[in-house]
Amino acid sequence: MPSTERLATPVRVLMADDHPVLLQGLRRSLELDGGFEIVGEAYDGAQVLPLIRRTSPDVVLLDMHMPGIDGIGCIARIRRAHPEVKVVMCSMESATDQVEAAFLAGACGYVVKTVDPRDLAPAIRQAVAGTAFQPVGVTTSDDTRIARSAGLTCREIEILRCVARGKSNKTIGRELWVTEQTVKFHLSNIFRKLSVTNRTEAARWAFSKGLHESTEALANVR
Repeated sequence: MPSTERLATPVRVLMADDHPVLLQGLRRSLELDGGFEIVGEAYDGAQVLPLIRRTSPDVVLLDMHMPGIDGIGCIARIRRAHPEVKVVMCSMESATDQVEAAFLAGACGYVVKTVDPRDLAPAIRQAVAGTAFQPVGVTTSDDTRIARSAGLTCREIEILRCVARGKSNKTIGRELWVTEQTVKFHLSNIFRKLSVTNRTEAARWAFSKGLHESTEALANVR
């Protein structure tokens, strides 16, 4: 089933943003779609966890910069207290380091606020389905574009970069909030898509495409 297919029941969304005008615009986009129920609105990061407890959302649409607790801090708290709740970061920021920080913290999707409103609903549905690893509205860099052309998802690219940095499956799982078994599953897919047989070959591929951060990382690959 396509990840953007309309879910059978409305997706319960908690919206968190300290800009009322933007918040109402996002709300209208989802209400026009018809497949979402807005269960609450937060204007301060400190309001998010109490509202989650009261409203039981499926997903939190979260601004990167809010008073009280910022978006990254909110994600960490949500992951600890409510791991079943998905988080989609919705921000004006499109820099690669900001996007990666959100995914590494545990976000399941990332949407730039300047994106076409029609793309917001599919992005949230993909997050709920666990497949929203491609940032929406973010310009793709050349190295990432190459990896995407090889069939790698954004999550697989993240894991491949971690492998090229010499990180173990346990460390990767901890950083991405997934189990070691999930990391192994993604690695199997990466090996298949790149036509390689092990971590070292995958890391070399990453180095050849510029996906690494340090030229010393390959020596630490196990």
